[in-house]
Amino acid sequence: MSTPPFLTLPRCARALRLSTSRGGFAALRAEPDGPVRGSALLVPGFTGSKEDFIALLEPLAAAGYRVTAVDQRGQYETGGPDDPAAYAVEALGADVRALTEAVAADGGPPHLLGHSFGGQVVREAVLAAAADGPSPWRSLTLMSTGPGAIDPAEAARTQLLLDVLPVMSLEEIWQVMRQMEEGSGDQKQRPEPAVAEFLHRRWLANVPLSLSVTGGHLVAAPDRVAELAAATAGLPVLVLSGVRDYAWPVPEQTGMAERLGARRVVVEEAGHSPNAERPAATAEALAAFWA
Repeated sequence: MSTPPFLTLPRCARALRLSTSRGGFAALRAEPDGPVRGSALLVPGFTGSKEDFIALLEPLAAAGYRVTAVDQRGQYETGGPDDPAAYAVEALGADVRALTEAVAADGGPPHLLGHSFGGQVVREAVLAAAADGPSPWRSLTLMSTGPGAIDPAEAARTQLLLDVLPVMSLEEIWQVMRQMEEGSGDQKQRPEPAVAEFLHRRWLANVPLSLSVTGGHLVAAPDRVAELAAATAGLPVLVLSGVRDYAWPVPEQTGMAERLGARRVVVEEAGHSPNAERPAATAEALAAFWA
């Protein structure tokens, strides 16, 4: 999961409930002070939320973009039903198309971005929309995501979660994860108390069935890059990542970009979440691509 560097919304942003044809979604929206150059829809990854993009809101709004970041169905403040079909990647892709319609009503076709698992969700949306005519998006950005299943080592860790979800509560799993983190000797900087409390609260707000279905997708996702390349003919595509990534190896992401004929950006000193780890450089790259 991404760790937001802070939680206080910048002056340009507000929280809202975005109504769509597929229900309501919790969102953060940032508005430029001056002329609007375009809009963007940001979709988070597995166990993530709209707050993963909080550090991008101000710089992207300053560049002239109206930005909407959302919680997917089953995540944090959006919630979801006790129905596995609601969390299949096809259903989540349909949610993205409905969110796109809602965002477009305020400012025309948005730029679409998916982070990590969110990248595979937006891929599904693009593939489904290709059969219906012209693209409803101005561009597509795949951030820290890959062509298919996650790296085998990460898949093994994800499978551990899938194995315990039926028999342990989210609170019990959280405590085990914290113990494993402390026992690993990982010296990475711990988040501030307010951010740590948020991460705990966000984890407990996940719909467990959502974690089961989406985690199952991550460990067995098919490679659909050839289909996506055909579906995005004429649509600008960016593949962006950090210099290292535990979920999909960076060379694998570069290969995906080549197969898509996409622009490729690697954010220095960033890992799996350049949106949170190096937000200024990431926002600069996004604004340059969108322009």
